[in-house]
Amino acid sequence: MNTDVSFVGLALASSLVVVAIALSMWQRLGLEREILWASIRALVQLLAVGVVLTVLLRPGQSLWWSVAWVVAMLPFAANVVARRAPDVPRVRWLALAAFSMTSFVILGLLFGLGVFPLEPRTLVPLAGMMIGNSMTATVLVATRIVAEFKEKRALIEVRLALGFRSGDAFRPYLRSALKTALVPQIETTKAVGIVFLPGAMTGLILAGVDPLEAVRVQVVVMYLVLGSVAVSASTVALGLSRTLFTPDQRAVHLPEER
Repeated sequence: MNTDVSFVGLALASSLVVVAIALSMWQRLGLEREILWASIRALVQLLAVGVVLTVLLRPGQSLWWSVAWVVAMLPFAANVVARRAPDVPRVRWLALAAFSMTSFVILGLLFGLGVFPLEPRTLVPLAGMMIGNSMTATVLVATRIVAEFKEKRALIEVRLALGFRSGDAFRPYLRSALKTALVPQIETTKAVGIVFLPGAMTGLILAGVDPLEAVRVQVVVMYLVLGSVAVSASTVALGLSRTLFTPDQRAVHLPEER
């Protein structure tokens, strides 16, 4: 079966965007410009990345170019997190540390154990999937921790006054924020194969790959995403919880609390 999408087919598929815009106009949501801009931006970005990947994944191309691409992803993703969570202190550096730790742990396990061969065609897409999913969890856990800190500040200070160390005083709220960040991915993992077919598996099946082989690849990808979300969210949560207290165990005042 030929699954190649021509530029004509790509143009025809844009009618789906028109449907979304029409529904927004019908319900007077005011999202027409955002939908159009998001669609155009995604197309331009993906085409640009496609050109770069054509060079990176060319047979015989040095692996180090792909490594450099992955390294460049880290600060870019951290800047995205900083824009989405501007009220979180030091979030850019915490996110950068989280993505670096996640890359070291998750990619180290995948390639170190030989699950995938270390090649440009495996390194770049797996790293992109890992970091992309980690960004959402990072923003969620960071904003939730700051919200918990503001809402429960009085209770936290009572715990500190009773002699609790900052880590113990804040631990219940840290756990709550981590659960909020991890539960969506856990629920998605539980629903795989029953409620929906994930993107990686669907793409492989459309490309003509045997369904059982597609399942094996999807399971690895699914575990990669779950592991990366857990590592990145935990790293940010632990790092951020420490920045909210001074070395002498006092709760800091965030700028908007003054």
